[in-house]
Amino acid sequence: MSTEVLSPFAVWLGLREAADAAARAADLVEAVRGRLPAGGPPTIHDLGSGTGSMLRWLAPRLPGPQRWVLYDRDPELLAHAAAGAVTSADGAPVTVLTRRTDLTRLTAADLADADLVTASALLDMFTADEVERVVAACAGAGRPTLFMISVTGGVRLTPSEPLDAEIAAAFNDHQRRTVGGRRLLGPDAFDATLAAFARHGVPVRTRPSPWRLGPDQAELTAEWFRGWVGAACEQRPELADRAAPYARRRLAEAAAGRLTVVVEHRDLLAG
Repeated sequence: MSTEVLSPFAVWLGLREAADAAARAADLVEAVRGRLPAGGPPTIHDLGSGTGSMLRWLAPRLPGPQRWVLYDRDPELLAHAAAGAVTSADGAPVTVLTRRTDLTRLTAADLADADLVTASALLDMFTADEVERVVAACAGAGRPTLFMISVTGGVRLTPSEPLDAEIAAAFNDHQRRTVGGRRLLGPDAFDATLAAFARHGVPVRTRPSPWRLGPDQAELTAEWFRGWVGAACEQRPELADRAAPYARRRLAEAAAGRLTVVVEHRDLLAG
């Protein structure tokens, strides 16, 4: 018997999947249903699929047979995403294909057979030029686009502490860092995406989709918090001395069920 060993990133995606599912704006799915073809199985292209959380969330909310095409750069993530059986809302089969590709080079031709384009927790990893190219591809394909769980930079911890705002600001600056010559948009990506769709004349509706983490999500809260503080201190090393005792207090509160966290995201449906 073989046991699958997941990468740390895949483990993180699995840890956050339930919180993402609870946060997504389900009412946008109602609008999507009305846009899918009635004469045959819809083809849904999912960008940056990771381990397939969007597939597992959305496919059971749509009726009838479906064909999903999953895009990612990581072949191990794609293999994991395609491995599990998924069925539609009425139990119909869902066919899953995978494409290993660089999303920043996506074109309308790649999406030519799509009836719907989706993504989750993806936009913040793009640059301004990359957002323009992805939006141009989606707009050029002329199909509805559902982008969900995009960070906007807002974080609220209860009870609050004076250092919360400094850590949040440093973390957001870290999300906007330059990596390999690419300046990431981080929490600015959602607004940049709205503006890009507007330039293409594509109407967009948006919804809030915040994580609301409490005692029932203590493990996710602790893992998110460690990454949040770690990135903030990487961006601003002078925070480290104050961040160490702050982190110990906060993690103790999380373990005791006394810490709640709201992490702001937004969802959009374009077209």
